[in-house]
Amino acid sequence: MTEIVPITDPADPRIEPYRDIRDRDLVGRDALFVAEGRVVLNMLLASAAYRPVSLLIAAHRIESLADLLVRVPEDVPVYAAAQPVMDAIAGFAIHRGILAVGRRNDTPDADTLLARVQGPGTILLLSAIANHDNLGGIFRNAAAFGVPAILLDSDCCDPLYRKAIRVSVGAALTVPFAKLPRGTDPIALLERHGFEPVALTPSAAATLARHRPAARTAVLLGAEGPGLDPALLARARPLSIPMAPGVDSLNVATTSGIVLHHLTQVAPD
Repeated sequence: MTEIVPITDPADPRIEPYRDIRDRDLVGRDALFVAEGRVVLNMLLASAAYRPVSLLIAAHRIESLADLLVRVPEDVPVYAAAQPVMDAIAGFAIHRGILAVGRRNDTPDADTLLARVQGPGTILLLSAIANHDNLGGIFRNAAAFGVPAILLDSDCCDPLYRKAIRVSVGAALTVPFAKLPRGTDPIALLERHGFEPVALTPSAAATLARHRPAARTAVLLGAEGPGLDPALLARARPLSIPMAPGVDSLNVATTSGIVLHHLTQVAPD
């Protein structure tokens, strides 16, 4: 096991990246992200696309994490602090007692990412998904149904936000994604790589249940409330999920699970 470095002072400069992590999650992360909990740490250590920079563990959890800590690269410091010290560093009570700072090594642009998707497959294109719980839920569903790529427009929040990673149960570290620069034509991008764009919208006359997907399909999902931009809808095949009268829409993460389940059960045209 790598050497454990004790931390007794919350002001110790070595653990500066962990200080007040709730506040700095949205700004000032310097291309780093914070992973929280045993499951997420396990995925971080197993990933080729991400690498841990350091770990901060509650001292009473060290022994129970021995099987994970032996997998930590030798050049990655593992800090241990008593629970009160760890809470003071983070700025709130870290009940799991497990934090890691990581860095994304593989940052493909959208063209590169889509070029890696060989043969049949269903991908996601997300537009203006700004809620971290929804984004984490979508990534979790994408992992469950084998989605090989997710594209996010410039109005989506960051999948590597601590809460998004936690809600995704680490799937944000396993499902490849790329961000689209503002001004990108996403439909032209999808068509260039042979994906048929399918847009989910409550106003569509055609229903998901009757849809036979193309071999390569891109599912477009927009934010709850405003939904997808009409300009995107006009260039995609719109589909709806029938609901009871008086209900205007489903939660977008729930929608992603329903759609992906359907597309994996129906043979493509």
